[in-house]
Amino acid sequence: MEDGEYSSWSELPTELTSSILQRLGAIEVLENAQKVCTSWRRVSKDPAMWRKIVMHNVEDLGYNLDIMYRHAVDRSQGGLVEIEIWDFGTDSLVNYIAYSSGNLRSLKLVKCYLVTDEGLTEALVKLPLFEELEVSYGSLSGESLKSVAQSCPNLKTLKLNHKGIKFLYPRLISDDDALAIAATMNGLRHLQLFGNNLTDDGLNAILDNCPNLEHLDLLQCFNVNIVGDLENRCSESIKVLRRSNDSIHDYPYDASVIEMYSFEYEFPDDVDQPDVEILDFPEFDLTDDLQSFLYSGLYDER
Repeated sequence: MEDGEYSSWSELPTELTSSILQRLGAIEVLENAQKVCTSWRRVSKDPAMWRKIVMHNVEDLGYNLDIMYRHAVDRSQGGLVEIEIWDFGTDSLVNYIAYSSGNLRSLKLVKCYLVTDEGLTEALVKLPLFEELEVSYGSLSGESLKSVAQSCPNLKTLKLNHKGIKFLYPRLISDDDALAIAATMNGLRHLQLFGNNLTDDGLNAILDNCPNLEHLDLLQCFNVNIVGDLENRCSESIKVLRRSNDSIHDYPYDASVIEMYSFEYEFPDDVDQPDVEILDFPEFDLTDDLQSFLYSGLYDER
C-alpha cells in the first residue's frame, strides 16, 4: 500500500506471481488460478512453473484426472523434474509421464493401487537421469525392485512404505525386498522401508552391499532388533537412523498400527486358540487401510 492505494495482483513481478502459484496444487492452477487474469495465465503457461507437479485426487468434483495430469505434464515441455501422484494413477499415465519427461529425477506414488509392477518398471527404463523413487501403500515386489535397479543405475533414494501391521502370532517375516535392494542398489544413500517385514539378516545384507547409505528409516519394521553388533554396524556407517519404535510425528501418512493374527494360522495343540470375538482388532476403512494392506505385498505368495 502506498498513499492509500493498493497495487493490482496483475501487476506483481512475474517471479513473485510464479512463487505464489507454485504453492497451489496443479488442479487449482489449471482450474482456477490461470483464469484470474491475463498475467496469471501467462505465468501459468510458463514451462518453469511445471518443473515440479503435485496432484491429489480431488473427490466429488468431477475432474478427469488422467487428462489433467497429462495436460500438466505437457505444460512442462519436457522440463519436468519431480512429480507426486496421490490416490490416483495408472500404468498408462505413468508411462506417458516417462515418455514426455526424459529429465525426470523423482517420482512419488502414494496409494496408486492401479499402477502395477510391470507398468512402473516399463516407465522407469525411459528415465536415464532418475534418482528418487517412492512407492507408498502400493505394490512393488522384490523381483520388480531388481528391475527398477537395472533401469535406474543412478538411483540414490528409495522409499518403499507399507501399512504398519504387527502380527501377534506368529510373526510374518520376509527379506525379499531387503535382499533385492542389497543385490542391485549399491549406490543408495537414502532408504526408507516403513512397515517392512525384513529381519536382522535382511538389514545386514543391506549394510554389506550399500556402502554409501547414510539415511536409513526402519519405522514400524517390527522384526528388526538393532542391538549388539548390528547396532555397532549402523552407528559406524549410518548418519541418520530411525528404529522401528521411534517417533512417527513427522511421518506424512497414517501411521496407526494394525495388530492381528496371521490369516489361515493353525494353532498348535498345546496353545489355546484365542477367542476371535474378544480380540481387539481395530476398525479400518475399507477404501484406504484395507486396500493398502492388500496391496502392500504381504501376501504376494498366497
